[in-house]
Amino acid sequence: MSIKLKPLEQQTIVVTGATSGIGLATARRAGRKGARVVMVARNEDALNEAAEEIRAHGGHVATCAVDVADDSYPEKVGQVAKDEFGGFDSWVNNAATAMYGDLVDIDLKEHRRVFDVGYFGTVSGSLYAARELQSRGGGALVNVGSVLSERAILLQGPYCAMKHAVLGFTEALRMELQRNEAGISVTLIKPNSMDTPYPEHARNKMDKPAALPQVLYDPELVAKAICFACAHSRRELVVGGQGLMITALGNIFPGVTDQVMETFMGKSAQTIETPPEAGAADNLFEPREDGRVRSNQNRAVRETSLALEAQMRPALTAALGIGAAAVAAFAFRRLR
Repeated sequence: MSIKLKPLEQQTIVVTGATSGIGLATARRAGRKGARVVMVARNEDALNEAAEEIRAHGGHVATCAVDVADDSYPEKVGQVAKDEFGGFDSWVNNAATAMYGDLVDIDLKEHRRVFDVGYFGTVSGSLYAARELQSRGGGALVNVGSVLSERAILLQGPYCAMKHAVLGFTEALRMELQRNEAGISVTLIKPNSMDTPYPEHARNKMDKPAALPQVLYDPELVAKAICFACAHSRRELVVGGQGLMITALGNIFPGVTDQVMETFMGKSAQTIETPPEAGAADNLFEPREDGRVRSNQNRAVRETSLALEAQMRPALTAALGIGAAAVAAFAFRRLR
């Protein structure tokens, strides 16, 4: 069964973790592009405020205030989508929580919570979405992984392990759906470090405010990748050229990459002097202040990713590469 995805403006899209960072950027972008959006998050006040902002700019939004660690959450979201828009065409699993600290300092309750939200929330959402989309004739499932899905980093052990698990689950589910000719596109989005409130919201066991290691990218790039994947079938999209490089290096030279990470990606690269915004710190078990796409850390951020553009348009990229090679060969012959 071939996969046929609707244009974005004809879709209803479910987005979890929709009140900050990548999720909020995605909901806003989808709304601007004409899609109907079902926004999902724990923080009901921030959820309603974000939805009103999108509506004020002409978007069509419904909300569902629920914790994705609740096993029954997908049915609640699905009912909202049916009541408001007649169902959904794409489902984006984005919600996650995180921690900073050495693994020996993190207790099992904290470790499990990272998995309950980021992994089991993705699993329950994916399985529900797959059933619903297959009954509707197909659609798109988009899971947000990370460059840390394939390469661990110090001080974020539970998050790395959770994103590794998301990668494995997503690949297994994709194969099952392909075998069953379900007509569902399954995409894993793998962002590099993004300038979101992630380090502010994470539980932090270090003695300084947490930060993400450079290079930082604009979270709008991830929103762009997610919205693209809702309308175009792709296996995965890595956001940020540095992420592609780290993944490749880690797969080819894992030991060398370990040493690079230990030397350059330790505490000094993952701390900052700027404290979290008041009320925003540590949302591991309870919702905190939300409503911002970007962090409060005022760091240098890359606004573009040529690597992402190349992945979204591989045929054009290949044609441009062939053209550039032909021009170079012609110039070389002339010089000779």
